[in-house]
Amino acid sequence: MTAANPVTKVAQQQRRLLNQAGVTLLALVILSIYLMPLAYGVVTSLKSKSQASDSKSPIIPTEPIQYEYDGDTYDVYSVPTDEGTKSMALVKKGRAASSFIDINNPDAGLIEWEGNWRGLEQVRELALQTENYPNAWETVNFLRLLGNTLLYAFVTMIGTLVASSLTAYGFARFNFPFKNILFIILISTIILPPAVTLVPTYAFFVKTLNWGGTWLPLIVPQMFGNAYNVFLLRQYFLTIPREMEEAAMIDGAGPLQTFVQVILPQAVPALTAVALFHFFFAWNDFFGPLIYLAGSREANPISVGLTEFNGIYRSDPQLILAASIISMILPLTIFFLAQRVFIQGIVITGVDK
Repeated sequence: MTAANPVTKVAQQQRRLLNQAGVTLLALVILSIYLMPLAYGVVTSLKSKSQASDSKSPIIPTEPIQYEYDGDTYDVYSVPTDEGTKSMALVKKGRAASSFIDINNPDAGLIEWEGNWRGLEQVRELALQTENYPNAWETVNFLRLLGNTLLYAFVTMIGTLVASSLTAYGFARFNFPFKNILFIILISTIILPPAVTLVPTYAFFVKTLNWGGTWLPLIVPQMFGNAYNVFLLRQYFLTIPREMEEAAMIDGAGPLQTFVQVILPQAVPALTAVALFHFFFAWNDFFGPLIYLAGSREANPISVGLTEFNGIYRSDPQLILAASIISMILPLTIFFLAQRVFIQGIVITGVDK
């Protein structure tokens, strides 16, 4: 056998590095496109009201520098001189010539500068309006909205986990009449548009059960599971070896005990994925709370509360964006902490054993 040509090896390594660099560059471009709205929101939330409302204002939150001279304040401009560009305050405006004062050498007195001062660039300094966040927090009443949202999210998350996992385990392990047909019917509900069932469900919950203005129409249906969650959990349960259940049954464990003590500990990644899916759904749910909680303003979650806030404070974009950024912190933190288990659950639930 002949040794590989060193030149060929180098060419292969270079080609591999170029491919990796190209993929990395493409990923960074796509990532930057997705992050641009978020970056714009963060930057704008740190601006003043006047700067946030001005489409011609700098991207970075800044404010003009002003200099006090003889009891008055004047704007500071970058003025080109024979000694270079200097920062000087415009004391007296003129068409052909203006009077400036050197802010670094005020003892030199007024300096006459010939030219149109309107063409000069105003000197600005970084000015982060961090008070926008506490102002938005107090104005929106985030503690009430956060409490309502967390209550809705966690209660329904626990309910759908219990119901969906039991249903998925039944479809994955037990044989009963019309099992496949029932599973197809269950999965077909995912395709059914929510608008089709909106009117009958609203009439049933509000007109028949008189649940309007309460959380019951939003919480109770989630206690019966979700077709999408059932599908994900069933796919994961199918990957768990049956030998583990058979061993537990030999030791005397019943079906429910086997499910709790054997299946669920093995399905933590899938359960985490389903829990996060539902948590983010409940956190972003807008239409349901909007129609069922109408007339009960104190029960509104963050999604409805922010929409109401946006309508009232539409002239304060910096407060609107500050409130939006605050509402994103908790979901992003939860996803960041659980992303490894979440991704593992998503990958495995797509595998049918």
